[in-house]
Amino acid sequence: MTGPGRRSSTFTRLLRHGFTDASAAERLLDGAELSPVRNDPVLLEALGRTADPDLALHGLVRLLEAQPGASARRELLDTVIAAKPLRDRLLGVLGASAALADHLARHPRDWEALVTYEPRDLHPGLEEFERGLAEADDPVSLRVAYRRCLLSIAARDVCGTIDLAETAAELADLATATLRAALALARAAASDDAALCRLAVIAMGKCGGHELNYVSDVDVIFVGEAADGADEGKALRAATKLAAHMMRICSETTVEGSIWPVDANLRPEGRNGPLVRTLSSHLAYYQRWAKTWEFQALLKARPVAGDLALGAEYVTAVAPLVWQAAERENFVPDVQKMRRRVIENIPVAEVERELKLGPGGLRDVEFAVQLLQLVHGRADASLRSGTTLDALQALAAGGYVGRTDAVQLDAAYRFLRSMEHRIQLYRLRRTHLVPVVEGDQRRLGRSLGLRTDPVAELNREWKRHAAVVRRLHEKLFYRPLLDAVAQLPSGEVRLSTQAARERLVALGYADPAAALRHLEALASGVTRKAAIQRTLLPVLLGWFADSADPDAGLLNFRKVSDALGKTPWYLRLLRDEGAAAENLARVLSAGRLAPDLLMRAPEAVALLGDGDAGGLAPRGRAHLEQEILSAVGRADSAVQGVTAARGVRRRELFRTAAADIVASYGTEAQPVEADQGALVDLVGGAVSDITAATLSGTLRAVVRDGWGDTLPTRFAIIGMGRFGGHELGYGSDADVLFVHEPREGVDEHEAGRAANAVVSEMRRLLQVPSADPPLLVDADLRPEGKSGPLVRTLKSYEAYYRRWSLGWESQALLRAEPVAGDEDLGRRFVSLIDPLRYPRAGLGDDAVREIRRLKARMEAERMPRGADPKLHTKLGPGGLSDVEWTVQLLQLRYGAEEAGLRTTRTRGALAAARACGLLSQEDAATLDEAWVLATRVRNAVMLVRGRAGDTFPSDPRELAAVGRYLGYGPGHVGDMLDDYRRTGRRARGVVDSLFYGA
Repeated sequence: MTGPGRRSSTFTRLLRHGFTDASAAERLLDGAELSPVRNDPVLLEALGRTADPDLALHGLVRLLEAQPGASARRELLDTVIAAKPLRDRLLGVLGASAALADHLARHPRDWEALVTYEPRDLHPGLEEFERGLAEADDPVSLRVAYRRCLLSIAARDVCGTIDLAETAAELADLATATLRAALALARAAASDDAALCRLAVIAMGKCGGHELNYVSDVDVIFVGEAADGADEGKALRAATKLAAHMMRICSETTVEGSIWPVDANLRPEGRNGPLVRTLSSHLAYYQRWAKTWEFQALLKARPVAGDLALGAEYVTAVAPLVWQAAERENFVPDVQKMRRRVIENIPVAEVERELKLGPGGLRDVEFAVQLLQLVHGRADASLRSGTTLDALQALAAGGYVGRTDAVQLDAAYRFLRSMEHRIQLYRLRRTHLVPVVEGDQRRLGRSLGLRTDPVAELNREWKRHAAVVRRLHEKLFYRPLLDAVAQLPSGEVRLSTQAARERLVALGYADPAAALRHLEALASGVTRKAAIQRTLLPVLLGWFADSADPDAGLLNFRKVSDALGKTPWYLRLLRDEGAAAENLARVLSAGRLAPDLLMRAPEAVALLGDGDAGGLAPRGRAHLEQEILSAVGRADSAVQGVTAARGVRRRELFRTAAADIVASYGTEAQPVEADQGALVDLVGGAVSDITAATLSGTLRAVVRDGWGDTLPTRFAIIGMGRFGGHELGYGSDADVLFVHEPREGVDEHEAGRAANAVVSEMRRLLQVPSADPPLLVDADLRPEGKSGPLVRTLKSYEAYYRRWSLGWESQALLRAEPVAGDEDLGRRFVSLIDPLRYPRAGLGDDAVREIRRLKARMEAERMPRGADPKLHTKLGPGGLSDVEWTVQLLQLRYGAEEAGLRTTRTRGALAAARACGLLSQEDAATLDEAWVLATRVRNAVMLVRGRAGDTFPSDPRELAAVGRYLGYGPGHVGDMLDDYRRTGRRARGVVDSLFYGA
């Protein structure tokens, strides 16, 4: 007898054999059912080898309790102790599956299905499963027979008699036999309907691919034809009844539960289409309406039940369409859409537990293999297997996938699928989530052979294999492309040139021959540069393919590499700094402007890294002015000084464009910026600050070169339009006014000549052809426009505005803000114009009518001929002009009494107008959305085309690039244009009400 506080030797042995609740296990072993064998070491050792010894022991006791009598219990116990194959099979199942333990408790003689151990029982096929289901004569008995067959598969699986691929194939064979049995029951229940039609059941998905899970929807497509002499309409109705009945037999819940859902949603038109179609109807749909994903699904089509000859006809007929899918006009955008992992619908808390759809999950492997099959299967029939692992092996054998990559991906896929099988086997429920409870993870780990520390080992192996999939998912597409142009050891299989071109076309490259030449130039050789680039290129090619112009991305990368490839810091930057390579790929493939700025001085690529030299956050005006003025101070002449200032401007424009592109596209490290207004403010503020600092430096350089430290007249530059409003775009000119004031004792004519000379020299130096983009300075908003003097004194401005000022000039002055030169003179200029732009009495009716008339005339006269007004970002409905004139009318009318309106910024004034009740929150949001969108489109056009424009590009690739920048994926250009028109239309309604008083 065991003394108080001491544990029995049985308790200790139980812990040593893997039991977690040894006290409960000890009570079960002491029970009447196990009394004959409670001390038998064979039983304890066998239980200890199971995935969950506690679960296995509990299941064994339940099975013994369910036996019809003492002799039956004795027979079971004797067989368990004496027959090792049965012992391992039965206890293995009981320790891995509570659901199958429940089945055995309900059907206590089914354990006998595990007794036989003949060679044919080790690897049963379709014929054996059909025999096992043959006696089922109703849905309930079919479920019992199905579970009995499933029991035998699970037993051999958990014992290691069959591997993952064999298990999945047997599950698919069992599903095929079950579909045939269910269809036979449906036909027997409606023999008249059966006589009217021929019905073929085509397995799709994992069942069609001969790689089914324990619990999975069984995807099918039905094909029907009329029997000889039958009316086609009646035949299809009869076939539909049979198909629907067959589905219910498998799917409905009975006292024995259900088998699995039969899902026919992969049929043409999905759930909206007829359940059964004729072969000709299927073909008509696929030839005219089918999408790329539907051909991808047909890769796994396999006739399994019903009229197998008709099923074979179907597969033969659709096969040519499947293998021509890569030649479809919309294949590239479809592929780009499919390649983006769809995880938005997974709850955030479950993303990291998802074996199927999560990062590095099973879907990544399956999609990658299927895509490569679509691209190369037309020319190579060896790739046409519906089974993932067989197809992967064929791809490796043909050189379409690197052999090492294929081996690693095969191992990862097998491990992840094995996890999925064991998770589903426990409760026979359809799930792809890794459990969070430690006990469940312990059972899962032990079922996979991880016995030392099951939970820790499971999580380590799972994360390792998922990381392999994540890493190889992209590499799988692109590594063979490099091997195709590289020198490989003899005996290695390479991708043929034609196959490499086919793959590049499928991934969006318009000129595959040029792309291969670039790859050869980048990856060939034995230098350190070539070695590093061979490592980087598979990932870079994937990022390029994610853009609207992969060819440009690859070409630009080659140019940058040619310029910097011998610079040690460049290769180190791309290799070691995680963000730099992806940022570079995004920038190089997003359009012409950013790469052009980078090519003028490739060392600016350092800005894309995370180190001390990197950082894409725009620098403030004070910082920029300090840098530029310091460079000007070191220069020997005005030419050198302005060249330095323009160089800083070019670098900062690149920084701003890169930040904008990265935020708009998103990267692994930085998600897409959701606030589009924030991106507009970032660009507008940064470009305006860069322009102001450049003008300050140029002014200093010109004055110092011609007059030393002091100009004979005080001189200030006033920003106007978008410049004054901190809203400059990449392609904007700098609208300015020049004002001066002679210094004490200086003749006014001399001061005027000096001021005009400064302006002329500044404008000339800022436009001198060079490696840096020119800065166009536009003074046309000055009094009297182009007919008036380029520079005026402060007194001259005062006299003009007092006597001659027009309404449009007061409106233009709303955006006036000093940007460079004498600060005091700038402040006094602002004091001079404030009464004009914020009139104390507001605007009279005549003035309001004049502003409305001017705007209407501008819309009519300035709209370019042939342009679509609804898509014109400046003059179209809801465009920049609509919003800005509406806001400016409010400023002119109410700015004197509402301090918040006295700002040069459109969005700031709009927010202030909303805050003081001049327009509703809804109207303000509508105008703000339209203004931000129109500004984003203008920025996108400049980034993509390298030149300014107010309308969407007509070139399809450029239009797609604008869409990508705005967040529209491949194939959604039409949605982008529709959304723009809709936004403009809504904004125009607000403008009609607020501006025109309609």
